[in-house]
Amino acid sequence: CPTGALVEKDDTDKVWAALNDPTKKVIVNTAPSIRATLGECFGMPVGTNVEGKMVAALRKLGFDGVFDTDFSADLTIIEEANELVERIKNGGKLPLITSCSPGWVKFCEHYYPDFIENLSSCKSPQQMFGAVAKTWYAEKEGIDPKDLFVVSIMPCTAKKFECGREDQAAAGVPDVDVALTTRELGRM
Repeated sequence: CPTGALVEKDDTDKVWAALNDPTKKVIVNTAPSIRATLGECFGMPVGTNVEGKMVAALRKLGFDGVFDTDFSADLTIIEEANELVERIKNGGKLPLITSCSPGWVKFCEHYYPDFIENLSSCKSPQQMFGAVAKTWYAEKEGIDPKDLFVVSIMPCTAKKFECGREDQAAAGVPDVDVALTTRELGRM
């Protein structure tokens, strides 16, 4: 919540524990907005691009890999486009509604269940990143997915809920282990 009306449950202790665990390879992916909001935690003008400083800080904190969610956002868009074409060709449920926002998905499930079939079956960019990391990346790097700890830095507190959903485990372990907000990263 950018206004601070909602305060996140601080999960930085879980990230510190993973960073201090020599059996874990800890990687992080950041939403694009983080590079334009993180500076505010340090008194910089609103909108200051701190991408380089952020990446350097994440490496100094001990992350083994620093990634940008832009790539998995592109994957999500491609998959949603394929899903739309498939639905149009085969008379599937329309309109197709994106499933990128866990807040929206939960709202739909609770208040508009008739639209659940309209939701895209694609994972959000956060979850798509985690799924790719714990399958393709883990295999490429020779890492057991259970030893890969994936952290997301996201602007929305609902992302914390999303990574705990039962249907978000492509490799048999959670796609994303912890989602932190910009403020939590600033405190770290």
